[in-house]
Amino acid sequence: MFQDFIEIIILSAIQGISEFLPISSSAHLIVVSNLYDLKASSLLIDISLHLGSLFAIIFFFKKDLFDLKNNQKLLKLIIIGSLPLIIFGYILHSTELIHLLRNIEVIAWTTLLFGIILYFADQRKIDQNISTNLNLTSIMFIGLFQILALVPGVSRAGITMTAARFLKFNRVDSGKISFLLSIPALAGASFLGLKDIQNESIEINILIIIAIVSSFLFSYITVKFFLKYLNKFSLNIFVIYRLIIALILMLIIYF
Repeated sequence: MFQDFIEIIILSAIQGISEFLPISSSAHLIVVSNLYDLKASSLLIDISLHLGSLFAIIFFFKKDLFDLKNNQKLLKLIIIGSLPLIIFGYILHSTELIHLLRNIEVIAWTTLLFGIILYFADQRKIDQNISTNLNLTSIMFIGLFQILALVPGVSRAGITMTAARFLKFNRVDSGKISFLLSIPALAGASFLGLKDIQNESIEINILIIIAIVSSFLFSYITVKFFLKYLNKFSLNIFVIYRLIIALILMLIIYF
């Protein structure tokens, strides 16, 4: 029981921190689970971790979400921008093609490639903001990029921020766009997970509750401090982190 508790905390920290940073939560969860053979990892735990992150982002942006009733334009744009990921995610999930991509070699190369792309995107000059410049064209551009996040290692947060930075949105607004798009993405991931276990008996035990609560806490803290970070610093530290992780994984795979 104690070992399961420790593993849940580890998985929650990985999910909560990496879900909203441009480093790929799915890649970290896959790599850590494979390398350390975590016994607590399961589909129900995975759903619980995503629900924790979903509740955290909703709670953090509760004021903005309540204001959406007075900002129908932004609400429609977030829905439209989420459709490509939801559609392609459902296709890959229902055909089980998604499982072909869940291996460490794919993660190593996507971590490297999209880390480099993130670096170049972050060098763009700033002249766009979410309140005046987010429109149908820009949200579709970001939404189409978000499809790539279905490949582990790409990072949903990373690719949406990359697309927003290519469009010259400032870093904080790029982060906010990514966070708002994460709500339908996390809800969709949780729904697909629940769909997979609909014929199984679901037992809500203490580990499930711990997974949701701890994922919530790690996610909330990450979002709060990441927005402060974006207000002062570039994304270079995450680019360097991705390059180091990619190098380590390649050494494990090829040597």
